[in-house]
Amino acid sequence: METSTQQARKGTNKKFLIALILLVVVGGGYIVYHQLHGSKFEETEDAQVEGNISVVIPRVSGYITEVRVKDNQLVKKGDTLVVLDDRDWKIKLEQAEAALAVAQSNLGVAESATASSQASVASAASSEKITEAQIEAAKVRVWRATQDYNRYAALVKDRSITQQQYEQALAEKETAEKQLQVLVEQARSANTQTHAVASQSNTTGKQVAVANAVIAQRVADVDAAKLNLSYTVIVAPVSGVINRVSLQPGQLVQPGQSLFNVVVDETLWVVANFKETQMTGMKLGQKVTVKVDALPGHEFEGQLTSFAPATGSRFALLPPDNASGNFVKTVQRIPVKIEFSKSDDSLLKQLRPGMNVLAEVHLN
Repeated sequence: METSTQQARKGTNKKFLIALILLVVVGGGYIVYHQLHGSKFEETEDAQVEGNISVVIPRVSGYITEVRVKDNQLVKKGDTLVVLDDRDWKIKLEQAEAALAVAQSNLGVAESATASSQASVASAASSEKITEAQIEAAKVRVWRATQDYNRYAALVKDRSITQQQYEQALAEKETAEKQLQVLVEQARSANTQTHAVASQSNTTGKQVAVANAVIAQRVADVDAAKLNLSYTVIVAPVSGVINRVSLQPGQLVQPGQSLFNVVVDETLWVVANFKETQMTGMKLGQKVTVKVDALPGHEFEGQLTSFAPATGSRFALLPPDNASGNFVKTVQRIPVKIEFSKSDDSLLKQLRPGMNVLAEVHLN
């Protein structure tokens, strides 16, 4: 007969055998499931919800006079967020407008000078034409006096005329020649004066062009001053939710300074970082099941829409350089973009950028 010790050992062996069989069955089943599942799915927990985040940045410097938003506030595009002290910018606008008025006055002066110069040119040209007509008349008088002189010179030799008549003809000839010479000199002077007045007219005409250019520049300065003045009211660039606001009235802000962010919750997606060894069967358009840690038990439907052009390490601040030092092979990860398929899913509104998710890609 078996002793009680032997019976206890047999009972223990049976329990151990049963536990071992169960362990083998469960382990084998898990291995088979893992193999079958791995042939149809690729999954990763290195994934997060992403969304559009717009940074609110001032375009001009100034001291804050009013902050009209608070933490986690919903805003619409164009809503006033922060108001800056605009007194300095109003003064600059007034200065620009005053400079524009001066430029417009200078244009009026230049136009008046141009009109006066053009009138002078016309007057000089008219005087030159009158002088030319007088020269032609003087030439006729010279010709006639010369003819008379020649006749009297021949007659005085025969004593057909008196010496006084001859001298009168000679004086008439010399007077006509002197008058012609004077008119020729006047014509030269008038021509020179006409050229000078025309040159001055061209100069004043250029001054008008310069005045117009200055006015255009002053108009641009006024527009820039108005634009900078409008920038003292900082508005929401997009509709969304404001994150933490740490601004206070009296604080000085500078152009390009990040004030806070506006999270646009209308469009969300998932960026999942898969190992490079998992990329073999993945293609664009494949169905993706997304499980969010914050919403256990609910599965979101998604679609694989794009692959990153490089591994995540290549976009790091200090990318690895395997050409130097000891080489240690590290499995790289490829960021993959996944877009939600059902935008009407009411639970999508509960998602926030940065939430951890489990992404499962259906390979078939």
